[in-house]
Amino acid sequence: MSLLTEVFKKEKLTFSFEVFPAKTPEGHVKLLEMIKGLSVLNPSFISCTYGAGGGSREKTFDIVEYIQTSCGVPGMAHLTCMSHTRQVMQDILDVLHKRGIKNILAMRGDPPKDNPDWQPGPEHFKYSCELVALIRNRFQGACAIGVAGFPEGHLMAKFKDADARYLNEKIKAGADFVVTQLFFNNQDYFDYVKRLRGLGINARVIPGVLPITDYQALVRFCSMCGATISSEVHDIFKPISNDPLKTKEQGIEFAIGQCRSLLDGGAPGIHFYTLNKVHPVDVILKAVR
Repeated sequence: MSLLTEVFKKEKLTFSFEVFPAKTPEGHVKLLEMIKGLSVLNPSFISCTYGAGGGSREKTFDIVEYIQTSCGVPGMAHLTCMSHTRQVMQDILDVLHKRGIKNILAMRGDPPKDNPDWQPGPEHFKYSCELVALIRNRFQGACAIGVAGFPEGHLMAKFKDADARYLNEKIKAGADFVVTQLFFNNQDYFDYVKRLRGLGINARVIPGVLPITDYQALVRFCSMCGATISSEVHDIFKPISNDPLKTKEQGIEFAIGQCRSLLDGGAPGIHFYTLNKVHPVDVILKAVR
């Protein structure tokens, strides 16, 4: 299956999707059907998330392998190093190699849900750049490594300039490209890219976009991940928060506008956070592609 670095050479603009593992066997079957629906939209790649502490590791790899072998679409496995020892990470990379998974989004990750105060020991990784270095040393040029970017700055970074410098450490360690966390003010993305370019980082920075389908759920999620909900989003969606149909209609319209503005401003594509649904990203993609 194609390395994303090769895909990026061929495609000036990429359009891609993120999915996450289902919690039940029945949900897994539905997820695979949904992924088939996404693959019909001819994405550049589809990524799958990785649970806290690696809780969904095998499911993640199963899904990425399915994306590649059954759907014929490049897949990307999220991989976190939080709570894993270096030896365990080596073993995981061996599994990825055997399964033909060559595209990895390398992240630090969150502590285990049952131990939120967990701290890394000497055999663990402290930063995601250490994971990037391990992957690059293991695979050399036979893999494509993506890393997470934070247009508004990471929750743990006190200053945006410091956050950009941390990103630079990931690139120096061997990362090829960046996929950003969701955001709603496009200027945050453009300012972020400018900060990175100022440090000499020329890697592809793909903006992550979340279509709004549930205002209350969005408020809860953003309170946890640190993304700012703009006043424009509050003004549009709060008054219609109890009307699912209007929310979805306005969500589609807002996402189309956001994507068009990003692409017009020079973004190299869009990575859609699908929430494991084909609709409304199918409508949005058709409008902006």
